[in-house]
Formats: sequence, structure tokens, C-alpha cells
Amino acid sequence: MGRYLIPRLVESVVTFVLVTIVVFIGVRALPGDPARALAGEESDPQQLAAIRHSFGLDQPVPLQYLHYVGNALHGDLGRSSRTGLPVASSIGHALPVTLQLSVFAIAIATLIGVGAGVVAAVRRRGPAEWAANSVALLGLSVPSFWLGLMGVLVFAIAYPILPASGFVSVFANPVESFRHLLMPAIVLGSGLAAVVMRQTRSAMIEALGTDYVRTAKAKGLGGVQVVVGHALRNSLIVVTTIVGLQLGGLISGAVITEQIFVLPGFGKLIIDAVFTRDYPMIQGVVLVTATAYIGINLLVDLLYSVIDPRVRVGGAVL
Repeated sequence: MGRYLIPRLVESVVTFVLVTIVVFIGVRALPGDPARALAGEESDPQQLAAIRHSFGLDQPVPLQYLHYVGNALHGDLGRSSRTGLPVASSIGHALPVTLQLSVFAIAIATLIGVGAGVVAAVRRRGPAEWAANSVALLGLSVPSFWLGLMGVLVFAIAYPILPASGFVSVFANPVESFRHLLMPAIVLGSGLAAVVMRQTRSAMIEALGTDYVRTAKAKGLGGVQVVVGHALRNSLIVVTTIVGLQLGGLISGAVITEQIFVLPGFGKLIIDAVFTRDYPMIQGVVLVTATAYIGINLLVDLLYSVIDPRVRVGGAVL
């Protein structure tokens, strides 16, 4: 297990270092002067120089990077040039909102996608497969902003059974948190559910045609045991890969959904930071998102070895 895990930990650390360099250089390549954005168009050169000095923008880029990394290792991501608040504190308030929304969306997408994919694979060329394929095509085709607006019109205005906006922490009131996040999570997870369904169906069809499934049937195992215990388990590697990659994408890509349902997550934080050239906030948000990607990929690698021990053995041999 150690020979399988250590190379992946090293890869994750190297990737993280490269990400910090790319993010730092990329943010400074953005057009516009952050000092002028803060001081306004009518500012004089003395004001611009003072702002650049206070945020360290007058130092060479390599020195700025070293200071940034040194502070980040101590949990200090700097202060927002727009609000003056610590970046870590602002992210700490927004991240739980986006995380709850993303995890909820992933859970809904996985439940619907895997269930529909298994039914479509087991009931091939029948009404169940056609219905599952139609729902998947609908989920891929409908834009999330349109689905969100229609959801608000129907379920919050015409038939007010769910709130149209706002956020309640799951630790403060689980029931209200579920009601507030249900519609945004369905909107955010609809496209992912369609992808999971298609991939699950393909993997299941391949697994159901293998020798070990035929052997299980020959031993007299029931249909549920064969499908769930043998075919589905060996199909989960594909599903795990997709869900893992998409979770990272949802954390950074929930901007539109959060704007529609007025959720105080990463979406508003990212938009405000980009429009005001808030370098420290942009760096902090991208760094946290990249870290989430790296952590999730590492977790997915570990799950591979749990789902299919051959992966772990292969890694040890290599």
C-alpha cells in the first residue's frame, strides 16, 4: 500500500507547487492595474505609489511570490485589496456554502445517474432504457440558468413549497438547510447526473458480458446479487473517476447557480474579485480550488485501490 500511496503523494505535492507558480504568474498577467482600480481613475501618482507599496506590488515578482508562499504556509493568504478583510476569513465564510451545495448536488447526481444507468443497462432495448436516455439527454441539453429560473417560477412563486433564495447551514437547522439547497442542488447536479448515467450504463453493459458475471449466474446467484455485487462494483471505477473530477469542477463552477439562488458562496466572491482586480482574493480562491482538485484526485486514487485491489497490486509492482 505504501508503494502505491507514496508516489501519488509526491505527485500531489509537485502539482501543488506548480499550481502556486502558475496561479501567481497568471493573476499578474491579467490586464489592468489593481492599484488604479482601488484608487480610481482620478488618483494621482503618489496615491498609486502608496497603494502599490502597501500591497507589495512595487516589489519584483519573484520576491512577491516568495513572500506569498511564506505567508500562505502560515495560513495567511493576505488581505483583500477591495474590502481590507483577510482573504482566509472571507474564503472561510464562503467555502462551506459552496461545499454543502456541491456535495448535495453530487449526492443527487450520483443517486439518479447510477440508478438510471443500472436500469438502462439491465433493461436494454426497452421502455426503461429509452426513458433513462431521454432524461440524460434532457439533463445535458438544458442550460442550468434556464432550469434554475424555471424552478424558481414553479416551486417558489406559482407553488411556494421551496424558498427561492438564501442559505441556512446544515449545522444550524438541517431541515431548513435541506429546503434551501434542494432546488440549487438539483439544478447544479442535473448535467452531472446525465453524464454519470451514460458512463454507468456503458460500464455496466461491458461488465454484464464478462466471464465472471456469467460464472456468477451459473452458480445460481440471484439477479440482484449478480448486478449489484459483481457487475456494479466493477463499474464503479469509471463512476468514481467522473464524480471525483466533477466535485472539483462544481466547487469552482457553481457561480451561475449561486447567483440565481443568491447563495453567499464562491460565486459572488470570484465575480467581485475579478471585476475589482483583487489579486489576493483571486489567488486565494484559485489556490483553494486547485487544492480541492488535488485532494480529490488523491482520494479518487485511494478509492481505486479499495474498489479494485488489482490497481493497488499493480501500483506496488511498478
